[in-house]
Amino acid sequence: MEYRGHELSANVSMLFTELPYPVRFAAAAQAGFRIVESWWPFAVPDPSAAEIDDFVRTVSAAGVSLSALNFYGGDIAGGERGVASHPDRQEQLAANVSAMVGIAERTGCRLFNLLYGQLDDRWSPDEQAKTASDAIRSAAAAVGALGGTVLIEPLTEGLNGRYPLLTADDVLRLLDALDDVDNLSLLFDTFHLGSNGVDLLATAASVPVAHVQLADSPGRGEPGSGALPIDATLDALKAAGYQGAAACEYKPTTDTLTSLAWLG
Repeated sequence: MEYRGHELSANVSMLFTELPYPVRFAAAAQAGFRIVESWWPFAVPDPSAAEIDDFVRTVSAAGVSLSALNFYGGDIAGGERGVASHPDRQEQLAANVSAMVGIAERTGCRLFNLLYGQLDDRWSPDEQAKTASDAIRSAAAAVGALGGTVLIEPLTEGLNGRYPLLTADDVLRLLDALDDVDNLSLLFDTFHLGSNGVDLLATAASVPVAHVQLADSPGRGEPGSGALPIDATLDALKAAGYQGAAACEYKPTTDTLTSLAWLG
């Protein structure tokens, strides 16, 4: 499935939620998607071998490729947005990195989104920044051995409280501080960046990007449900040389299949 010259992927944590999670991969394939992505699909950072086996079989049986996967981000439903910056969660993250590498080896997934985590008054900003940097380095080294890339994503300020990465510039400053690590990149999410007032067209034209996710703003619905220049942004990304997938990571304003009408 393509749109404006970009291969589209389905984020099955956001799309096809009318269906049980394991069924969504086949539903995406039936809708025409060849590639899919997901948030971390387990409740814990280090699932059992049987749970991983079930996940890998589900993806394979659906006939789709897993192109991107989130690292464990804590209690997402409870409001957490990552654990990389939290000193007390590093054992969890290390176990998660090991599980992620195992999944990547079996699925061919090579893009991995590592959420930074909200600031916490239990530690100083400097301590949290160092913890996050060390965690990002470790994750990048682990997936880099497979040719993988760690993605760093700005998130919407209003949704995530004290999450410190709100713009592309915030992420670029972090990447500059880690300039000896060559498999890190910005995750360009139109909803988060656009909601935070980032100029999507200028950023698309000027910033190296390894992955793109699509949702409109306000509302985080499908493209066309809000006010963001989604088509022009995709065109700007293409003109700048972006050749990766554009993931549909939106909350459908209707059922998922009907929401795909924006594709024309």
